[in-house]
Parts: sequence; C-alpha cells; structure tokens
Amino acid sequence: MHDHSPHHEPPTAADAGSPPADHGDHGKHEGHTPEMFRDLLAVSIALTVPILYFSPQIQAWFGYEAITFPGSWAVTPLLATILYFYGGRPFLVGARRELRSRTPGMMTLVAVAITVAYGYSIAVTFGFPGEPFYWELSTLIVVMLLGHWIEMRSIRGASRALDALAELLPTEAHRIEPDGSIVDVPVERLEVGDRILVRPGEQIPADGLVSEGRSSVDEAFLTGESRPVAKEEGDEVVAGAINGEGALTIEVTRVGGETTLSQIMRLVEEAQRSRSRFQVLADRAAFWLTVIALGVAAPTFLVWFGVGAGVTFAVTRMVTVLVIACPHALGLAIPLVTANATSMAASHGVLVRNREAFERGHAVDVVALDKTGTLTEGRFVVSRVGADGVDVDRALALAAAVERSSEHPLASAIVDAAAGRGLEVPTATEVSAVPGRGIRARIDGTVYAVGAPEWAEELGVTVPAALEAELAEADRRGESAVVVMTDTRAVAVIRLADEIRPTAATAVRALRELGVEPVMITGDAEAVARTVAEELGIDRYYARVLPQDKARIVADLAKTGKVAFVGDGINDAPALVTADLGIAIGAGTNVAIESADLVLVDDDPRGVPRALRLARLTRRKMVQNLAWATGYNLVAIPLAAGIGEPAGIVLSPAVGALFMSLSTVIVAVNAMAMRRTNLR
Repeated sequence: MHDHSPHHEPPTAADAGSPPADHGDHGKHEGHTPEMFRDLLAVSIALTVPILYFSPQIQAWFGYEAITFPGSWAVTPLLATILYFYGGRPFLVGARRELRSRTPGMMTLVAVAITVAYGYSIAVTFGFPGEPFYWELSTLIVVMLLGHWIEMRSIRGASRALDALAELLPTEAHRIEPDGSIVDVPVERLEVGDRILVRPGEQIPADGLVSEGRSSVDEAFLTGESRPVAKEEGDEVVAGAINGEGALTIEVTRVGGETTLSQIMRLVEEAQRSRSRFQVLADRAAFWLTVIALGVAAPTFLVWFGVGAGVTFAVTRMVTVLVIACPHALGLAIPLVTANATSMAASHGVLVRNREAFERGHAVDVVALDKTGTLTEGRFVVSRVGADGVDVDRALALAAAVERSSEHPLASAIVDAAAGRGLEVPTATEVSAVPGRGIRARIDGTVYAVGAPEWAEELGVTVPAALEAELAEADRRGESAVVVMTDTRAVAVIRLADEIRPTAATAVRALRELGVEPVMITGDAEAVARTVAEELGIDRYYARVLPQDKARIVADLAKTGKVAFVGDGINDAPALVTADLGIAIGAGTNVAIESADLVLVDDDPRGVPRALRLARLTRRKMVQNLAWATGYNLVAIPLAAGIGEPAGIVLSPAVGALFMSLSTVIVAVNAMAMRRTNLR
C-alpha cells in the first residue's frame, strides 16, 4: 500500500499558539556552539565561587565570615563586572537581536535582569542606598549558561545524517569505453547513457538498468527488503546497493542529484528544516514572562516615584520586581527535567539525542514500526525443512555442504542451521556457482544443486507434490525457499524467513496498553508483511513501501494525531525526521541514528513503549515546572511591585531573591522526583 499524500508540514509557531519567533538560521543561537557555552560556563563558575564566598547574604545564611584584606571590598564588583561582560555577552547580544526583530524572549529577559542587577549593584557599591545583587547576578548567568549549553549540545548533529548518506556512494566507477576498454573515473564524471561495470562485492555507483549479466543485489540499506534481489538484463538498480556474486554491466539512467539516494538526502534535509520550526515550551513561557516583567517593572518605578516615595524606594521596588521575575527556575525547568529523563532513559536502554523529543513524544497516538531490523532480526533463519525421499536432517546437511562455500545470506542461514542442529556435513567437491540461480556440487558421487525454485523449473527436474505444497506455503507466507535437487528430481525444500525478534510481540502489547496503535511499514512483499503482522497482532500494515513513501505514510498518519516512527535503515531516515518522534534501533545505520530523536541502544523494541512512558512523564514534569516557575510570579510580582504596601506587606529585594531561590529549589526537587517512576 502506498500513500501519495502531500508532504506533511509540521505546525508553525503561530499554529501552536506561541508568540512569533525567528526560526531561521538567525535565531537566538546564531554563531553559537556547544564549546562556546561550555567555555563561558567554566569561566563563569570560576568567577561565581568567590562572589558567593564574599556575599554578605550568603555569609549570613551559612553563618561564616569571609576573610578581609586591603581592597577586598573591590573583589566582588570587579569579578561581577568581568562576569557581566564575559558570561553575559551571549544574552546581551541575543537580546539586541530579539528586540531588533521585535520578538523578545528568554535572551531579552535575562539581559534586562542581569543589566539591572549589575547596574544597581555597582551604584550601591559606589554610594547609592540599598543592598547589591552580585550573587543573584552571578548565579543567574551561570544557570542560564548551563541551560543553553545543554540546549546547544542537543541541536548539534543535524547535518551528520546527510554526511553519513553522502559517504555511502563509491568515489570511482568502472566506465566501459566505446572500444570496450575499462577506465576508472570519478563518480561525478558519469553521465546518463554511460555503461559501467560493477564487479561482485562492489557498490553500485549510480542508478541504472542492467544491460548484461545476472546477479543478486543487496538493497536492504535502501528498500528495507531483507533478502537480496535477483537482477538480470532490463532490471533497475540503485546507487549504493551492493552487488552479489555476478558481474553486472549497467547503463546509467540517473546521476548526481537525480539518484534515489540523493533524493532521500533531500527529504532528510527538508524534514530537518521543518522540524526547526517547533518552539520549546520554555521559549513560549519566557516570552510572556518577559512581557509581564518589563510591563510591570517600569510602571512600578514611575508610580512610586510619582507619588513621592523617593527614588531609592522606587528603584528598590523596580529591582525587586525584576529580581523576583529572574528566570532561575525557568532556565532550569526544562534542562533539569531533560537531564533526569536522559539519565533514566540511558538506564532503560534508550539514548536521548534531542531534548525536544519529549515534547513531541508525550501525545503519540500511532507508532509506525519498520519491519526489517526493528520487529525482525534482519537476518534469515531456516523456518522449516520439507523433504521427500531423504531424511530431513540429511537434506539439510546436503544443502549445507553445497552452500558452505557461498557468502549468500540464505547460504549462511542454511549452514548455521545445520551447525545448530549438530549435523555432520559431508564434503562437497566440484563446486560451481550459477549467478542469480544457485550453486552445484558433487557429494559422494552424486551432483546436487541448491537454488531458487525457478532454477528447478528451468532444469526440468521433477518436484514431488509434497514439495510443491511446501513451495506454495512459502510463497503464501512470503518466505524465501530454496530447492535441493539432483539432476532428475527435487529432494527437499528449505524455507527461510527473517526471524521475528523475541521481544517484538511484548512491545506491541505494551503499546496497545498505552492506548497507542502499532502500525507496520515495510519494503517487503505483501505476504511477508501479512505473516509478520498476524504473528505480532498488528492490524494495520503497509507493504512494498519505497523510501519516499515511508515519509509520506508517516505524514498521512500525522493528519489524525502524533506519530512516532521506529526504524534502523538508511531508507528510514526521511521517515524518522518527518515523524513527531523518531526512534532508531541501535544496531541500525549511522544515518538512521543521526536522524532520530531517540536510539534504542540494546536493539530491544520494548524500549519503544518505555520511551513513550518516559516522554509522557517528562512532559508532565516540564509542565509542572514551567507552571511553578512562571505561576508563582502571579502573586510574587504584584507583591514585589508594592501592591501590599498599604497593608504593611512589602517585599525587600533580599526576600525577592529568596523567593526566586525557593522557586528554583522546588523545580529541582520536582525534576529529581521523576527518578522514582518505574518505566517497565
């Protein structure tokens, strides 16, 4: 089943009800790197420690007395000045950018808070009445740098998926010249119509049609098809596929950006750009907190100064409003939850690559799972041996003897099955391969052939009715089948299938218990998909799905709810980044892992429901923390502004700082409490 709906476009900030923001390349992190924030954070912490040590407020709280020496009074303002201009630089620059684009947010709020705190504290140091806010200034800068460092680390890596895709193509191709000679040329010099030679074991450098030769080609990296696909004259091949046992001459039909692999790269890039439009919850909250704090602070000063309360009282009220609204808690609300969730995820075999994944994952309604390598092992095993005229074990041993010299995946599965049963495998001689069909060998004086059912038909050997039934059942179930035969008759049919992971059924049941619908998407044939879906209890599945169709199907599913996609192959990369939550199986390709939000390190699909439980828990804690970090301001800011002054209730800046710190502690405790939740 294919879906040809338009490419799914994630909701914009306006659709989500959030304030306008700059989502392009020139947002709040323009020119920023994780290393920059790491270095700023390290230096800022070094400057903050002595500031805290010399702070009268901290000394009073912890009951100690700092050392004194000539000029010790200048240590704190000097360090605070360095900290303000060095550690606060990204926020000051970011605020200027936000104000230019008329989208005030976290950067603006932090910049205003540290500027007022710094300016007021310096004024107090040089004679203005009041108490300085040096320790509040320093801790605010440190906390905000910590939060942004965590954020930047999660942002990095978007381009790695594209780099990994580009590395799949070989750099050279064997071009066949008009005179029949073969010349190695760079892949970028290939043109449509060129004829190229692809030897056994080599990667195909460009899309094309087979003009000569017969072989089997491994396209699992691209199509998800678990078995090698037989190719002969007139068949299409794609760049990046691995040729099997026979040499192929290919006429190039697509090069450069037109190849299937390049189109997948474009899909990945487009989906990554679309994802950047999502806003984190903290940005939305920061926008409104900025508007409220700035909207209250300035009028507070003007009102109190206007009624004759004096400049000191008016400034103190304004500073208290800004200090109490300082986003210590808001700056930690998301990073603290994310840090704890990341640690919990790791202990449950889930690697978190994207902090936004939790926001998207909490409301997942459908989990679309790739079959090969996700629900199945991605390797063949012998599922049944049917024999006629010989013992079943003897038939398997004969097949293993013939196939022992082959590197074909089906041959390896047969040899492994014989070894697993402890069979004595006879010695085969005069072994010869027939590309695209099978392999022959002499055993104890008799020539046996092991190969595709079509080969038996071509050779005209007799296939007994019992073995015809085995072939029919293999075809119905979508299994691969090989025939063991002599020159005159077939003696056995060996059926092979991609082995279902032992934990897949448990994972599917767990998803249903969460109220999430499991959907299977695969490049395999209808019969294969139907058999696996029936065994796992999956009601809806899509078979024979091409790479671009996977992303479209995910987009179509997203029209009715949030979708998570689980996959492991290169062909899964567009779907992984299109989905609201992309989950990669850890044993999959680098492309899949780099394109995903979460990675199941231990290849266990039961990690999917665990990840969703964690996503829901994380979202709940985020909302709770953001509600507290901003909600307490509804009471605290009016009190800080002096609304309770007629009743004798006036918050001093120190009390405002205490409230701010208490909010931070509550947020931290709430985040730590999530560790007590059992995700299994």
